[in-house]
Amino acid sequence: MSKNNFALSINPFNGETIRRYSYHSRQEIERKIEGAQQAFESWRHVQINHRCQLLLGVADILDQYKHQYARVITMEMGKPIIQSEAEIEKCAWVCRYYVENAEIMLQPENIKTDASESYIRYDPLGVILAVMPWNYPFWQVFRFAAPNLLAGNTALLKHASNVSGCALELENIFLKAGFPEGVFQSMIARSSEISTVIEHPSIKATTLTGSMPAGQAVASQCGKNIKKSVLELGGSNACVIFEDADLDNCMETLVQARFQNTGQSCIAGKRFIVLPGIYEAFITRFREAVASLKTGDPLDRDTEIGPMASKDLANDLQDQLDRSVALGAKIILGGSHKNAFFTPTIVNEVEPGMPVFDEETFGPVAAVIRARNREHAIELVNQSNFGLGVSFFTADIDSVIQYIPLVDDGAVFINDFVKSDPRLPFGGTKISGYGRELSLVGIREFTNIKTVYIK
Repeated sequence: MSKNNFALSINPFNGETIRRYSYHSRQEIERKIEGAQQAFESWRHVQINHRCQLLLGVADILDQYKHQYARVITMEMGKPIIQSEAEIEKCAWVCRYYVENAEIMLQPENIKTDASESYIRYDPLGVILAVMPWNYPFWQVFRFAAPNLLAGNTALLKHASNVSGCALELENIFLKAGFPEGVFQSMIARSSEISTVIEHPSIKATTLTGSMPAGQAVASQCGKNIKKSVLELGGSNACVIFEDADLDNCMETLVQARFQNTGQSCIAGKRFIVLPGIYEAFITRFREAVASLKTGDPLDRDTEIGPMASKDLANDLQDQLDRSVALGAKIILGGSHKNAFFTPTIVNEVEPGMPVFDEETFGPVAAVIRARNREHAIELVNQSNFGLGVSFFTADIDSVIQYIPLVDDGAVFINDFVKSDPRLPFGGTKISGYGRELSLVGIREFTNIKTVYIK
């Protein structure tokens, strides 16, 4: 039987096929959508205290089976096991955060007008389609699911085909915690099925985390059907190292910014913009720190850099690097790959116009750019089609706060790498997408913000 009939789960460490998952048929997908709609009709009336108790049960299951779920992540997409365990812990955190705060976030807001009473309600929309990527196969789903299920929506997940095992584990977690059937479902579907799913009358909105082409396709289909979408797409985050940065204190953070999850993160620091007074010292220290990273079997608890999620991704990254070197960039560490393993790489003499500056490099390659001065550094930050986040590293915070309003990105972090936090809105600008996840803003993205006026 043709492999096109299956979603293949392949271990990127050794290339072995873990399992073949049969794609759901059109009829099966239709039944899942109908099941999600039927579940919504009752779920929307469930008291939020009960929804919270069920989600708390999910958090407890994540804690109890953390090692089991982390192993599934590592086997399917190659993340070092320690980082997979941290991902599961973060999923439990987002559940507990919304259990503690959702009721307050969703309470009606009284607004003083000439009416006897006027207020804003936050009512659920219905069935939300979530199209999710492989790089954080549990976290990306939970940061959508936790707030939206508590808001009264139901969820239909179309996960990346290479992490189908994770997708089915996710559905089982919610069922095991006592969520009614149909409230959270995973479908094993081809990307070509997404447009048909979006068109279905029961699908009220779509959220996608993924590539720009995937975002364009979903946004176009949602626009055609007048349905809301939230897009969290790629990034080319800058880390700006000012002259007064304390390299002793920030070097570990800078390395983690680029090489966590083997560099396969939209919010990774990809462009290191360094001021002249600290450039040589930064290059020396950064090279030493990156060279010390341990590459190996992602199930080994000492491994810091595992394989990329597939050989094709490693080939694509090599192509970006080779084209940049042809334009004058200099490799000062690494620069090669074998199968899905890509050596941690640093390239300097990088300028705008090179792929490692202009494009998203989704893997362990760090591009170092020399800035002439602070104003030039901010210009370089914004000289990107992406707008997800930027990090400033400095010992004098007051001196760089003035630059925060000048940055186009959706997040500014000082002396830390950009990260998602349940307490703060997360999202970008430009081709990094639109809309926000997490925090109070995120739980309201897929609600009917309803005006009530009584006179």
